[in-house]
Amino acid sequence: MPQPLARIVDQLKREPSRTGSIVVTVFGDAIVPRGGSVWLGTLLQFFKALDIDGSVVRTAMSRLAADGWLEREKVGRNSFYSLAARGRRTFEAATRHIYDPPPPDWSGRFELLLIGKAGVREASREALRNAGFGSPLPGVWVAPSGVPIPDEAASAIRLAVSAEDNSGRRLLSESWPLDRTADAYLKFMKTFRPLRTWLGRRAGLSELDAFTARILLIHHYRRVVLRDPLLPLALLPKNWPGNAARVLCGAIYRATLPASEQWLDDHGLSESGPLPPAAAELARRFRD
Repeated sequence: MPQPLARIVDQLKREPSRTGSIVVTVFGDAIVPRGGSVWLGTLLQFFKALDIDGSVVRTAMSRLAADGWLEREKVGRNSFYSLAARGRRTFEAATRHIYDPPPPDWSGRFELLLIGKAGVREASREALRNAGFGSPLPGVWVAPSGVPIPDEAASAIRLAVSAEDNSGRRLLSESWPLDRTADAYLKFMKTFRPLRTWLGRRAGLSELDAFTARILLIHHYRRVVLRDPLLPLALLPKNWPGNAARVLCGAIYRATLPASEQWLDDHGLSESGPLPPAAAELARRFRD
């Protein structure tokens, strides 16, 4: 494993356990485009490269299944996992947010959602955040006009507001912690720039190292971008680092994609045998 990638893995080990979050990344980034189901043994091979014990992985998988994210199917002594309905809905919104091009020109208006019932507030909070909505007050959510509203918030009262006056600008500043998001983007770039430099100077990574680099790249990037409302450029502070972070992420992703997909070809199994070829949408990721 090259030194820049080894440093990223070492950094991961110093953080609180994020095994469940990495499992989620593996499914969303690599398994869903290839049919959506994978053998537990395939996951254990990958996590071994991260020096994460198999018992920790099994515990994380069980918790994700108990929480409604994954479904398990037993075939003989082997376990195969796929996304449950809740996981599929969440991934559809997250996939657009992570991989699609930046939003087009902005109309100058915001979508404002009002959610009065406490139960609906709780049920819709995560889906709204993942869709790019910010919240200035409990039960109030806002996003640039045109952002799809998740099903969990379908019963919300919808209003259209303008951000062209001072009250609109204040609404913007109180809805999203842009300073913290900017700092997170800068940290992401500091972590992954050495790997991008290494890839630019050498022939490439082994198949397993490429898969490891790809998954950890998206694991770190999605933790930032899913909290970024992806506001139009006209509304962002000067020198906003989100665009540079996306360029860096896309460059590393494209550099590691062929070898990482080859690793899945060689080691990925589903109930019916080798994983099917990736859907065409995989090649369009980070292609602005």
